[in-house]
Amino acid sequence: MLSREDIIKLGLEFDNTILDAPFHDDNWQLLRDKLTNKVFVWTFIKDGFLNITVKLDPLLRDFYKSSYPESVIPAYHLSKQHWTQVRIDGLIPEEEIKKIIGESYFLVTDSPTKRIYEAVKQIPYGRVATYAQVAELAGNRKMSRAVGNALHKNPDPEHIPCFRVVNSKGELAGEFAFGGEKVQARLLEAEGVEVVCGKVDLEKYGLFSLFI
Repeated sequence: MLSREDIIKLGLEFDNTILDAPFHDDNWQLLRDKLTNKVFVWTFIKDGFLNITVKLDPLLRDFYKSSYPESVIPAYHLSKQHWTQVRIDGLIPEEEIKKIIGESYFLVTDSPTKRIYEAVKQIPYGRVATYAQVAELAGNRKMSRAVGNALHKNPDPEHIPCFRVVNSKGELAGEFAFGGEKVQARLLEAEGVEVVCGKVDLEKYGLFSLFI
């Protein structure tokens, strides 16, 4: 039967996930997506059993409820409309528990902001992309403004290279957008991108110039 340590290990296998214990109570240990700070698995002991609370598609939730009525029950201390409690009692096969955790992760973490960050990660070393191009890679070219907002709140600059994003004219962001004067220019120049008067040549360094 899966232990709490097993559940945590499974959850941490997904990208950008962290373990959190925000209530100063060892009984509650949560798994979060680091980019959105959203919880996708709650773990706790109740009535002598390890329990997890997860988010499931209603059809999948109803399937598990009908298949394992003693183990899949209304969520404890959370919205019963959006969350489902699963008792780890050995009745549900481990492979199904893994699928349940994966479903919760994808439902909770799928958001425009996360898609934007994932799109930015696709910009190669030594290249730049415009806000509109990032929006298109994220699935909606019309959310260019949302791209700007997301990049200015970048939770993981080390792995999300927002400095590679410029406007439609190839112009860099404001002087202090990346923590100091001309920081964006220095970061780009370190990758071999030439910056002239606060501007990058999109025909030479633009993302789609790779395919010309």
